[in-house]
Amino acid sequence: MVLHLLVMPTLSLLQLHLFFFSLIIAGISTAYIPMYKNIEYNDSRFAAIKFTNNLINIILIITTTIIVMGLVMSNLLVKVFAFGFDGETLKIAVLFTRIGMVGIYFSSLTQLLVGYLQLNGKFVIPAMIGLPFNLIIIMSIFVSTQTDIIVLAIGSVLAALFQLIFLFPSLSKTNYRYKSTVKFKDPHIKKMSLIVFPIMIGISIDQINLMIDKTLASTIMEGGISALTYASRLNDFVQGIFVLSFVTVMFPVISNLVAQKNITDFKKSISGVISSVILVVVPASVGIMVLSEPVIRLLFGHGNFDEQAIHMTSQALFYYSIGMIGYAIREVLNRTFYSLQDSKTPMFNAALAVVLNIVLNFVLSSIMGLHGLALATSISALFCSFILGLNLRKKIGPFGIKENVITLLKVICASCGMGFVIYILQKYTLTSWVPFLKMSVVIVIGVLIYFLLITTFKSKGIKTNYSSYKEEASSLTSKKKRDVDENCSTNHTYV
Repeated sequence: MVLHLLVMPTLSLLQLHLFFFSLIIAGISTAYIPMYKNIEYNDSRFAAIKFTNNLINIILIITTTIIVMGLVMSNLLVKVFAFGFDGETLKIAVLFTRIGMVGIYFSSLTQLLVGYLQLNGKFVIPAMIGLPFNLIIIMSIFVSTQTDIIVLAIGSVLAALFQLIFLFPSLSKTNYRYKSTVKFKDPHIKKMSLIVFPIMIGISIDQINLMIDKTLASTIMEGGISALTYASRLNDFVQGIFVLSFVTVMFPVISNLVAQKNITDFKKSISGVISSVILVVVPASVGIMVLSEPVIRLLFGHGNFDEQAIHMTSQALFYYSIGMIGYAIREVLNRTFYSLQDSKTPMFNAALAVVLNIVLNFVLSSIMGLHGLALATSISALFCSFILGLNLRKKIGPFGIKENVITLLKVICASCGMGFVIYILQKYTLTSWVPFLKMSVVIVIGVLIYFLLITTFKSKGIKTNYSSYKEEASSLTSKKKRDVDENCSTNHTYV
């Protein structure tokens, strides 16, 4: 019990602090990619790396300032977030906070360097940085139970450090060299600073909506917050698998096309990515809707997680899944606007999504209760992604919306056929099977059915996938490597 009282408020404090700091760094790293490509194309790769070094050093200065302030005020911060602590417990909590804050150095550099690697066609290692982080966190949790709670704080710092070190081999292959230059008045830094804040608002929309949902859930029924939390985490997990890979590869590529003013290929790329996202997200959404109850039962249906909790969480997951394609397309379109160095349009769209979500929350929760909150978030995501698409069309002209709609209709038909089959399998057959084995077989059969149906429909979007974008990114990297080799012959300072 003492361990619980000590760890939970302290972890909450660290998570809150790191959330806001991560939001700042995420905004900077998102703005960095199109800025880098613009500098590289209009000037040289040498200038782009110089800009990168300057940005890294400025971030280190800002990070140092934040950490120093946090270290000085850590006692006050702990008292605010864990006001019941005193004596030895307070001292340990303050030490825990101070140690954990050091990890900000490594996490901030990691996010920026991941963007740099993606710009240079290195996608595999950045996608795997969660492995060393999670491994060390798990080890520190185990060791802390046998030794001291402080090991948790040390483990979080080491996890962030090794996550950064994990990038070094790939970084060396790009011929990157660090240089300690600082120039706050760099016009590129000034320009980027103007678009970072709107990006922060745009990328935080899902978290803001979830906070609103949780606030209202606490007034509707007991356990509502937990149900929404578990459901949203599963929804985010699926989004990360099926959307992140496309967005990660797409962003540097379209940023390069914008820098080259190649609007034709730019439009084709956007349309292709949207079709690809539709092809994988819609069937995933339908599958989760059909299997929401058995999935929640399999993952959480034990201990104090009773039948009511399973029902609440599975229904929340069902209604969150309805808007999954809206979340995915919004993510693609947001990155498209960021590549155009337009961060205001996604920000205004995010504000609209929050307002619409709040209004729908009150309306639907009065009719459907807790489930209305999840449905409101989904409707908000679908509507605002549609508005964002219209805004993009107004900005760049037609970019293949008609083809995307045709793909969507075909995918919906194929997904519904798949959903019917897996519903029959889950509900009326294989009833005596072990739940995990049954779920695995149902999913595999569902994937095969969907692949068969969508191939029959001959959807053009199948031709656009991760591999094609990676190939394009690799070709761009090869070209830029030749450019930097030319720069190396005349300038050895940075590269």
